[in-house]
Amino acid sequence: MKLLTEFKEFAVKGNVVDLAVGVIIGAAFGKIVSSFVGDVIMPPLGLLTGGVDFKDLGWVLKPAVGTNPPVILKYGAFLQSVFDFLLIALAIFMMIQLINRLRHKAPQAAPEAPRQEVLLAEIRDALRAPRP
Repeated sequence: MKLLTEFKEFAVKGNVVDLAVGVIIGAAFGKIVSSFVGDVIMPPLGLLTGGVDFKDLGWVLKPAVGTNPPVILKYGAFLQSVFDFLLIALAIFMMIQLINRLRHKAPQAAPEAPRQEVLLAEIRDALRAPRP
C-alpha cells in the first residue's frame, strides 16, 4: 500500500503533469511546424530550385554483385536532412519572434504613491528646507 501511495503522490505532482502537458503540446506544435515547412515553405522553394531532390545523390562505393545490393554513400540524404533541419529551425525562430511580438506589452507607469505618503514627504521636505 505504501508503494501505491508514493506512486500516486509522484504521479500527481506538478512537475510530472507539467512535463506531460509539455510533451503533448510539443507534439502538436511539431505537427504545425512540419506542415508549415512541408506545405508552405517547400513548394515555392522547390519551384525556385527546379524540383531538385538531394535524396537521390550518392557515390557508389561498391557496385551490385549478383544478388548483393550496391554499397552507396548517400550524401544526398544527409544534405536533405540538414536542409530540412535548417528550414524547420528557421520556421520555429520566425514563429517564436511573432509570438514574442504579440506578447510584448507596453511598459506600465509606476504606481502613484498614496496621498498620505505624498503629504508626509512634502512636510518632511518643508522641515528640511533652510529658513530665510
